Amino acid sequence: MEKIITTIENIVYRNEDNGYIVFDFEYDNELETATGQLPHLSEGERIEMQGMWNTHSSYGKQFNVKSVKKLPLDSKVGLIRYLASGIIKGIGPATAKRIVDKFGMDAMDVIRYAPGNLTQVEGIGTSKALLIAQNMTEQVEMQEKMSFLLKFNISVNLAHKIIKKYKNNTKNTIENNPYLLASDIEGVGFLTADKIAKQVGITHNSQERTRAGALHILNEAAMQDGHCCLPLDLFYERSVALLDESQDLIIETATKMTMLRDIVIEKIDNVRYVFLPSYYKAEKEIAKRLSDILKADRVFDDYDIDSAVIRAADFSGITLSHEQKLAVSQALMQGAMVITGGPGTGKTTTINCLIRAFEHAGIKVELAAPTGRAAKRMSEATGHDARTIHRLLEYGYNGDSDILLFGRNEENPLKCGVVIIDEMSMVDIFLMQHLLRAITGKTRIIMVGDADQLPSVGPGNVLYDIIHSRTIETARLEVIFRQAQQSQIVMNAHRINKGKFPILDDNKSDFFFISKTNSEEAIETIIQMAGTRIPKYLKCSLHNIQILAPTKKRDLGVHNLNNRLQEQFNPPDIDKNEYNLNGIIFRVGDKVMQIKNNYTMEWRKSSYKSADQAGEGVFNGDIGFITDINNDGSLMTVKFDDGKICEYTKEKYNELMLAYAVTIHKAQGCEFDVVIIPLLSVPPVFMSRNILYTAVTRAKKMVLIVGDKKVVNRMAQSMSAIKRYTGLQNELEKSR
Repeated sequence: MEKIITTIENIVYRNEDNGYIVFDFEYDNELETATGQLPHLSEGERIEMQGMWNTHSSYGKQFNVKSVKKLPLDSKVGLIRYLASGIIKGIGPATAKRIVDKFGMDAMDVIRYAPGNLTQVEGIGTSKALLIAQNMTEQVEMQEKMSFLLKFNISVNLAHKIIKKYKNNTKNTIENNPYLLASDIEGVGFLTADKIAKQVGITHNSQERTRAGALHILNEAAMQDGHCCLPLDLFYERSVALLDESQDLIIETATKMTMLRDIVIEKIDNVRYVFLPSYYKAEKEIAKRLSDILKADRVFDDYDIDSAVIRAADFSGITLSHEQKLAVSQALMQGAMVITGGPGTGKTTTINCLIRAFEHAGIKVELAAPTGRAAKRMSEATGHDARTIHRLLEYGYNGDSDILLFGRNEENPLKCGVVIIDEMSMVDIFLMQHLLRAITGKTRIIMVGDADQLPSVGPGNVLYDIIHSRTIETARLEVIFRQAQQSQIVMNAHRINKGKFPILDDNKSDFFFISKTNSEEAIETIIQMAGTRIPKYLKCSLHNIQILAPTKKRDLGVHNLNNRLQEQFNPPDIDKNEYNLNGIIFRVGDKVMQIKNNYTMEWRKSSYKSADQAGEGVFNGDIGFITDINNDGSLMTVKFDDGKICEYTKEKYNELMLAYAVTIHKAQGCEFDVVIIPLLSVPPVFMSRNILYTAVTRAKKMVLIVGDKKVVNRMAQSMSAIKRYTGLQNELEKSR
């Protein structure tokens, strides 16, 4: 590697997220360009850098910097440029020149150690002198902390998070117990913390390491697989494998953690399970609150339920089946109720009748669903306003703080008589916990959903556990209405749910199958069908077509499919700006999905028919298209399917993903006109009936499966479901 001592002449580009920088420097009386991941460099600084020369295909000759060391400034001109670069707030070009003119090369020492002397400079009073000194100190301390952290090969963005969390205690925390990072800092897992621990000399069998590894096992089980607990033997097995330690040490650590309430161990059906306390408490609270709701007195004690059902059905122009009448009657009488059924069984009709019955009795009804798309669909189906559960519970920032809280809770409950929640299979334990905190007194809760779909993305299996506990009245709608019987999508969904082979050779219906023997053929078929044949057949566009894959990885996984589909449908173009986010290219024209709820994201809507609208909030599962990326990649504009236009700054780009293809799990709660499902080589863990069932039931007008008929049939016959270890069913049974 070559060593160069030089001065930074000009900062061409800087990425604040990862510290990547492009700058000009003088070399052999020529201005050259250098690049590298080098945080906290400023114009005018003297540096010693090591690296190598290379030639970029677009930008030509560059010096690729591998390491850099800052050197003392050696000229007044360089010192003025450094102070004027904006590195120290309160000092601009004119002030920088006056300071150096007054103090010469001692200016930096004056600012740090004798800031009172700055008042000798024209335009600097006591308060400004103190501000400059404070900013200088903060800058120096930040550089010291950053330099310390970057020695551990972590990203600049992550280093910023660590410094923000621990402030002046950063170095002490890292040196004494870096395992705290795994629990305190988003983006730091146990493995990263473990590498740092080795570098600072923490022993392999230390108590801190064993404890952190145990917590990592439980957190990973929750975040990756949705478990609220693990069987104790499985917990020991995974801990031994992760930590490479004896089971005796793991057992000893677990015993201490139990005494300190770091974990909870409870026996369920003669098997011991280990919980993180927050999951254990959430499930116990859910069971207690549902029990309290069931025990509360109801206002319909002297109400003619049968007449109410008939009147509501007649008013709505609805003819109810016997199953639906029974479901509505039970819901009017119960404090808590589940209504479940597959597609075409009349769940929406039942909800509409219930709304009418409650409204006729003068009882206010609130409608909600876990996602924005599900809430929108609920509104369209009922003609009543429906919100996300987070919106219903007024989730947002608490005053001027940066802490997000639920505004509705036991102290400020919902002001209604009935809450109807759709798509209940998507509700995880923590959302359910907060929902029930806001339902007090005589307010009812009616939970509607398809119990045979995939469980929530978040931890828990709430709907399944409630139904199987047999503690809450459950109405199962199983009769498929005649109109729905005309749809092969509906009929095949029910065949799959019963373990029967779906009918794949009726290519005159709305359910199609194309056999392919290898991944490349399957991808080419998907591109052809989504790009031309289906749009021509249904007179629709790519907006209405969604590819749903079981997994993210492999040739037919979401990652590869998105790359191939982007390449085909939205290739690079000199007129289209793009941004590379850790290897993912976002380009103007790309189809994207919001992957987390953001309740403060501002949006606007433009309309020719009405006044422009504005508001806040985009939600997990919202799909749209990128309409603009500015020239430096710092701002991205997305127009969502519902007309919302949002502007994303770079720090929010990670809330988006390419969405030509998404996982079946990610599509839960969504509906699309056309669904294309690649099923050729499916990992055993995804060979599940409810994965296939969930994918098929996302489609409104057409399902196309591309792949191997044997795989489809094996999935339909598979009795295995997504297994989740939870304690809620046990807690509900104990509450009876």
